[in-house]
Amino acid sequence: MEHMTLASQLLQYIITGVTIGSIYAMVAIGFNIIYNVTEAINFAQGEFVMLGGLVMVFFRVTLKLPVLFSLPLTISVVMAVGILLDRIAIRPIRKPTVLSMVIATIGASFFIRGAAMFIWGKNPFDLPPFSGRNPITFLGAAIQPQSLWVLGFLVAVVIVLTIFFDRTIMGKALRACAVNPSASSLVGINVKYMILISFALSAAIGAIGGIVITPISLMEYDRGAMLAVKGFSACAVGGIGNFPGAVLGGILIGLIESLGAGLISSGYKDVFALLALLLILFVKPSGLLGSAEVSKIRKF
Repeated sequence: MEHMTLASQLLQYIITGVTIGSIYAMVAIGFNIIYNVTEAINFAQGEFVMLGGLVMVFFRVTLKLPVLFSLPLTISVVMAVGILLDRIAIRPIRKPTVLSMVIATIGASFFIRGAAMFIWGKNPFDLPPFSGRNPITFLGAAIQPQSLWVLGFLVAVVIVLTIFFDRTIMGKALRACAVNPSASSLVGINVKYMILISFALSAAIGAIGGIVITPISLMEYDRGAMLAVKGFSACAVGGIGNFPGAVLGGILIGLIESLGAGLISSGYKDVFALLALLLILFVKPSGLLGSAEVSKIRKF
């Protein structure tokens, strides 16, 4: 009986880890979309997740709109913030370098966080889950229905992005900019417009992550910074610029956090994730699925 209890506890930790790791994976995918076009890391990516949760709370709880309306509205609002970030913080840089773009996104992150604190205050907000709060029992472990939504949305994001990059003209143009921006410009691709599209896409994915995780872990104005750190860690573990690596890295970090918190101490869960990150990068600096030249997207 004790063995079964331990097994069910382990399963519970794994379910929790995969759920949280799926959010880290979405943040990492957002990082990779912008990195593959600009080679810069967007440190405001975590703020897109935070905004997704809080804007959804406004539409769903405050205005009491149904999910079918509030979800696309929330994604649209956060996409608009991503577009504004490119227009206001990135495009005005006269001679953009990777460092100047990184600094601009850090400044934008502070601004977005301050604006969110001004609008929503410092209290955490809850969101009604999509399918109720009655847990599903599986082999002694309790699965929140919202966890299945988190996994479902991650799978949907991966499928949609795969189709987008492989089958659409705009997706192929983004991939071309990732391989060689100068050559892409010579054949008529508007590189600045592609950068704008990359910010809009990454904002949309961040918003989806915030929407689906808020019913499980609440959302507040300062959650974005830690989510950005975890998402970037997922990028590094999986291989920066590698989309399957982002998913693998996110879920791996989520599992390490959950198992470390459950089996050892919850106070050190961030330390476990950091140690795992350092160990993986020590063994394979390019990440688990990254190439020796950590750079461009050849195929999603």
